Amino acid sequence: MSILIDDSSRVLVQGMTGRAGTFYTDLAMRYGSHYVAGVRPGKGGTRHLDLPVFDTPQQAIAETGANASLIMVPAHHAADAMVDAIKAGIGVIVCVTERVPQHDMTRVKAALAGSDSVLIGPNSQGILTPGVCKIGVMPTFDARPGPVGIVSRSASLTSEILAQTSAANLGQSTTVGIGGDAIHGLGFVDCLKRFGDDDQTEVVVLIGEIGGREEEDAAAYLSSLDYGKPVVALVVGREAPKEKRMGHAGTLSIFGSETAQRKIELLQNAGVRIAANADDVVPCLRAVLG
Repeated sequence: MSILIDDSSRVLVQGMTGRAGTFYTDLAMRYGSHYVAGVRPGKGGTRHLDLPVFDTPQQAIAETGANASLIMVPAHHAADAMVDAIKAGIGVIVCVTERVPQHDMTRVKAALAGSDSVLIGPNSQGILTPGVCKIGVMPTFDARPGPVGIVSRSASLTSEILAQTSAANLGQSTTVGIGGDAIHGLGFVDCLKRFGDDDQTEVVVLIGEIGGREEEDAAAYLSSLDYGKPVVALVVGREAPKEKRMGHAGTLSIFGSETAQRKIELLQNAGVRIAANADDVVPCLRAVLG
């Protein structure tokens, strides 16, 4: 099994005809993912990468049965694309676009409220179930099926831990990059709940960093119940200077968010096994898996 995506996922790409959309759609299809359509206003009725292109997500769904969307449009149009996908009733929406204005994301969050859509991102690597489906820009070369569920705020560390777990003959059930922006969709707690219900996932890896409250919320959730599966966490940024933006908006360590060390302490108190660094993740996994 996996979470959120599987072999029934039928993906449309909003912004498929652009350079990045073309490149990553082609990669995903070569990997074996089931991509069925593109969406680009004004280009409906054309074809690209041998797929039909539609003016709206609603038209694409009606013609192809698409149930997932990859959004690869510029930041100033990304919120409109996300809202269009939500209103169309798409189940899983992945937005990889960086620098989406935060006031635009408040409109997206309002559209999500009460909907059946799950948003991953923005500023996300996407989601990958090895050998089955990829939505986003996550590398697949090192991905292998296995028992490790990965949810991460850091794109580069996601790639590193994915490669290390595969090299250790562990592999992944699903890898989710929730995105580095302060205002985003799916979070650590949502992923923990889904991994907890997934039969293939035997252990969960959380990759966190300074800024935001994802790690604090995860610690509170895990402290509130018997989760039933081991959790390993890598939290980076212990040496980051205070009140400095470190790479993207989500790592701005002010406004009440805890330091990396405090996040580590909260997770540890919730029963999470803490990896000291990236190279320590696999030894921690081996320890908790026995």
